[in-house]
Amino acid sequence: MAAAPEVKRIVIPYTPRQAFEAYHAAAQRFALTVAHRRAGKTVARINKLIKAAVTCQLERPRFGYLGPTFVQAKDIAWAYLKHYAWPVIEATGGKANEAELSITLGHNDAVVRLYGAENADRMRGLYFDGISIDEAQEIAPSVMTAVIFPALLDRRGWLDISGTPKGWGNLLGSTYKRAQTDPEWFVQVLKASATGILPADELQRARASMPVNEYEQEFECSFDAAITGAYYAAELSKADAEGRITSVPYDPMLQVHTVWDLGISDSTSIWFWQQVGREVRVIDYYEAAGFGLDHYARVLKDRAYLYGEHWAPHDIQVRELGTGKSRHEVAASLGIAFRHVPMMPVMDGIQAARMTIPRCWFDAKRCADGLDAIRQYRERRDEKRDIAHGPLHDWSSHAADAWRYLAVALQEIQAPVRPRVDVSFEGSWMS
Repeated sequence: MAAAPEVKRIVIPYTPRQAFEAYHAAAQRFALTVAHRRAGKTVARINKLIKAAVTCQLERPRFGYLGPTFVQAKDIAWAYLKHYAWPVIEATGGKANEAELSITLGHNDAVVRLYGAENADRMRGLYFDGISIDEAQEIAPSVMTAVIFPALLDRRGWLDISGTPKGWGNLLGSTYKRAQTDPEWFVQVLKASATGILPADELQRARASMPVNEYEQEFECSFDAAITGAYYAAELSKADAEGRITSVPYDPMLQVHTVWDLGISDSTSIWFWQQVGREVRVIDYYEAAGFGLDHYARVLKDRAYLYGEHWAPHDIQVRELGTGKSRHEVAASLGIAFRHVPMMPVMDGIQAARMTIPRCWFDAKRCADGLDAIRQYRERRDEKRDIAHGPLHDWSSHAADAWRYLAVALQEIQAPVRPRVDVSFEGSWMS
């Protein structure tokens, strides 16, 4: 009788913290962890990815870890992935690829690879058996619908998301709102005051040395604490309280103006607005990446608005080396005649944008992605020296730059006069 094949016993050097035992035991396909700093969420995610890769029975399994940027993914997770996966790599004859930030297991060709959300299109068109998104408070909500869910469909892959709150206008906040009442999601919130992971005296020291809002975010998982350095938070909170973020219908008797932040390798953002006197009705927002101007020309056509002026930054006039044409010329050939937003120092433009918000009504549904972005737009600071370095460039920057251009463009536009029509009431559009 032939002897049974030898079964190798591989020990991974990981013991879950008590706070993450429920996460590892959860049966749901989707998982969300909102955790305080230094709770160990990244280590838990990496070990879930490794276990899934080792045990997956599908052909050529593929798993992904997504951080806010490729560099952050490397800094946050690459050392953990190599450390915890190394016993499996050695035992199965696998390998680690430093250039691609990936590991491949030898027994089933399973791959675990790190990605950055600033170039999430690298994941587009690929299948995944599982994806873990970390530090999701720094990632745009649109990444989920545009890239992540489609990548999981055909293999019925699992997804989990983790992070520490930084307002609602990001992937972590938007997912938490939805997942709390969805039985397909496992949801846990790990506050430092409840987990016991961090020593009480260290927490007290942190509380004494940090602004209250930052402590509440970082250690008590508050989504409602103000984001430090957010440029438009106060103005948007007031707009919300005054009911100016609501349903704002398109008025077919008024022209729709657009303002653009034009990306090449990154996102292009477009705000759509109508104007009556000083009242600015922001009726729509659109953002996408990886497309030419012909795509955005179709977006305008599909919306079928009565268009007025289209505004873009002055660098639209720069000629591209490959074609010898400027994007201004390409847009004109597609029927989009751009006016140029006057040049203005960035901080002066931000101040103009702040002063514009009290004049605005926003459509809550059609402008949701844009509003999420400008709520998140914030200052980059050197905390050690308490020096401001201007706006932080992240996923929110494209919508925020376009919003700044809108404010500058408004200073150039003569407010249109509303045509007289025979109606049964008088007053503003909210009458």
